[in-house]
Amino acid sequence: MILVLRALGVGDLVTAVPALRALRAAYPSRELALAAPAWLAPLVDLVGGVDRLVDTAGLDRPIGVGAAPQVAVNLHGRGPQSHRLLAATRPGRLLAFANPEAGHTDGPRWSADEHEVDRWCRLLSWYDIAADRADLDLRRPGAAGLPTGVTVLHPGSKVPAKRWPAERFAALARTLGEQGHRVLLTGSADERALAGRVAEAAGLPSDAVLAGRTDLGALAALVAHARLVVSGDTGVAHLATAYGTASVVLFGPVRPAHWGPPPDRPRHRVLWAGDGDWPRWDGVGSHPTMVALRLDEVLAAVAEVERLVRVSGAVAA
Repeated sequence: MILVLRALGVGDLVTAVPALRALRAAYPSRELALAAPAWLAPLVDLVGGVDRLVDTAGLDRPIGVGAAPQVAVNLHGRGPQSHRLLAATRPGRLLAFANPEAGHTDGPRWSADEHEVDRWCRLLSWYDIAADRADLDLRRPGAAGLPTGVTVLHPGSKVPAKRWPAERFAALARTLGEQGHRVLLTGSADERALAGRVAEAAGLPSDAVLAGRTDLGALAALVAHARLVVSGDTGVAHLATAYGTASVVLFGPVRPAHWGPPPDRPRHRVLWAGDGDWPRWDGVGSHPTMVALRLDEVLAAVAEVERLVRVSGAVAA
């Protein structure tokens, strides 16, 4: 058995897809078990190649994997806690970044300044496992009765600092609606109230609010068959990248060079205000780098990605 640890969220799983597929190719006859939260199961199915999902939410409990794995792979972090959690399964071999504190001196050094996709591909390369950083596509699910060709706005984030102000999302929704977009608002159950406020301010009907009403599989299908996605740096943005759905991603305070759509995927635009001399942030609400992003900038980016979609469609035809 090959045991892989990635006990994080949607974007974390999607950025690890090239590494997971590389491990599948490197060990074609071994069971591949992924230690990740059980609620990610619909998305794991869309990745493919994973034989078993071991419910692992965080690093505070042992991984209930049963027999000791032949190889354990840390795609979770730099250690030491994640290293020790995998070491406790008594693997024959541990593939991980070097961390002397965890007693693991093998592996490459961790670098804070690299894209998340590249980080895990580089780790595997150290162990002579080739990974294709461009292998990010997920299996495209059927629409299954969900609306298609819609524009998905995702105003929430589990990190409040990474949220674009709700009133600007409302203005964006109103303007896009006037331009002929069918706008739907997504989010978690905890973000339903936020999405409702945006819908009300934008003059959208209540059935435009899908936040808290879609499971992860339905959300992936909605994004896969959408016209456009506009969101902050969150899981929905990574789904849009994986499906080639036109998207505009609003970044701040995290650098897009670390988590943004790869440059070889042209249907995506990133907006980021940069590392400037920002006002002191009091830790409440949106970070100043998000507040700095203007509505007209977002609308211009939407127009640009929609033009690229039209041009690429014409070339393909």
